[in-house]
Amino acid sequence: MTGAGSPVPSAAARLGRAFDPRHWQLALRVVVVTTLLSILAMLAVGAYLSSVIADGLYEQRRDRVLEETLEVRSDLTDTLTGLAGATSTQQQDASNAFVQSAGGPGGGDRREVALVPVETSGVVFPVASSDSSLFQEVDDEFAAAVAQQPDEVLWRSIGREDEQGRTVPALLVGTRVVVPGVGSYDLYLVFSMQEEQETLAFVQSVILGGGGVLLALVVGIAIVVARLVTIPLRRAAVAAERIAGGDLRSRVEVSGGDELARVGVSFNGMAATLEQKVEDLTELSRVQHRFVADVSHELRTPLTTIRMATSVLHADREHLPEDLRRPVELLSAQVERFEVLLADLLEISRFDAGAAQLEASREDLDDLVLRAVEDVRHLAGARGCLLDVRLAGHGMHAVVEARRIDRILRNLLTNAIEHGAGSPVLVQTAGNEDAVAVVVQDYGHGISPEAARRVFDRFWRADPSRARTLGGTGLGLSISVEDARLHSGWLQAWGQEGAGAVFRLTLPRRPGITLARSPLPLQRSFDRADAGTYSTTPTGEIRIDPAQLPALGELSPAEEGGPR
Repeated sequence: MTGAGSPVPSAAARLGRAFDPRHWQLALRVVVVTTLLSILAMLAVGAYLSSVIADGLYEQRRDRVLEETLEVRSDLTDTLTGLAGATSTQQQDASNAFVQSAGGPGGGDRREVALVPVETSGVVFPVASSDSSLFQEVDDEFAAAVAQQPDEVLWRSIGREDEQGRTVPALLVGTRVVVPGVGSYDLYLVFSMQEEQETLAFVQSVILGGGGVLLALVVGIAIVVARLVTIPLRRAAVAAERIAGGDLRSRVEVSGGDELARVGVSFNGMAATLEQKVEDLTELSRVQHRFVADVSHELRTPLTTIRMATSVLHADREHLPEDLRRPVELLSAQVERFEVLLADLLEISRFDAGAAQLEASREDLDDLVLRAVEDVRHLAGARGCLLDVRLAGHGMHAVVEARRIDRILRNLLTNAIEHGAGSPVLVQTAGNEDAVAVVVQDYGHGISPEAARRVFDRFWRADPSRARTLGGTGLGLSISVEDARLHSGWLQAWGQEGAGAVFRLTLPRRPGITLARSPLPLQRSFDRADAGTYSTTPTGEIRIDPAQLPALGELSPAEEGGPR
């Protein structure tokens, strides 16, 4: 992957990315899934082939066994027919000789023969057998079946032990031979199927070995295919990460003309379009910021003239006709508001342009709170609002810019007075090893969770229908949250509709500290009894309790839902 203006990654970096486990997850899944499916397929095919071959060997051996049985039966019939009129000793010797000759290799495997005379026959000679253990395989059920079907050849599968004590499959065959003048005899034969069993075992071992070789080939093919698929995707992922990191010139190296190459071409086209759009938006933002700054600056000169003229009219309003006094007062108030709006716009433009600089020094947050409370005291008196200030009293020093913190505090106090509907405003400070915090809590209209998330947006109002009595610009909280971020701090809001709102400012004691917890909780009770007994005065009374507050617990952002 290449990109104009992008640094060429070192060999170590390329090697590290190559062995990054995240880059092998897709390839590993492809290989594992392919291997598992191949194993299942080969097991199914192997089981099927083994079953078919076993059935074929069994059926072929069975057919040969039945053919041999018919041949042995025919020979026995001829032998017994030739013994008509012979003595019992001669018949016994002839039957033993037949059994011994018939019990031997048959069709490539050894066979055992037993000849059992039926008691209802005429001349009965003793039982003859090439292997006495053969009678253990003939049970009453099989013997009865042979007796009931004298013209049929019956068979069944059994297992017998060989010389090594291993159980091998075999076929037990039985039939009845009737020779007039000699008698009736049951002929039993056992045919070993050891050769077929060995053949099947050899075939299964060949299938297993072939399956192992085939599995190794499948795994190798899966690895190659996975790399062919994942390498272009990995390149696209790395390019996307670089673009997300700000390198908008990063591109995917495209080779070939397949679908993956088309994906790379589309990705590069998207990246180029994104780069152009970002450049256009950056230029538009720069022009917008410059326009706001230039307009705000250029409006200062005529605004200064208007303010001077308004001041003259406002100072001499007692000598003006009655119908002109009210317009002059409105004009003076709006000019002051316009001047504040221009100042806020200039400050916002500095934040947007990244030109805001922090001029910090060691300050006491309690002193800053008292200064801000004193500034809004007359506003609180006009609204009949009690300011209940509870300072930590010690250990509240932090490296901050006093001007910006004072602006944050005045904005929070002004909003609490305006939206508190004449109810008391609680101001509380606390600190821990890494941070200091101040909470401003009112008991007025309150805010919803959604409003708490949007309260710091520019020009946003929770209730647009409610009249603004203090002439705010809608930028105060936006500037305040930017001031807090400039200090690497938090400015958060929480509340309940109809109960009140809580704003918490948390600041690190020293630059470089990453905040993890705040000394004061954000989610608090709105029971006024928790804040003491209140009374309102027209002079804006301030109650200050410098005593150390009871421990309220230090809540981390994770416990509170994170910085809002």
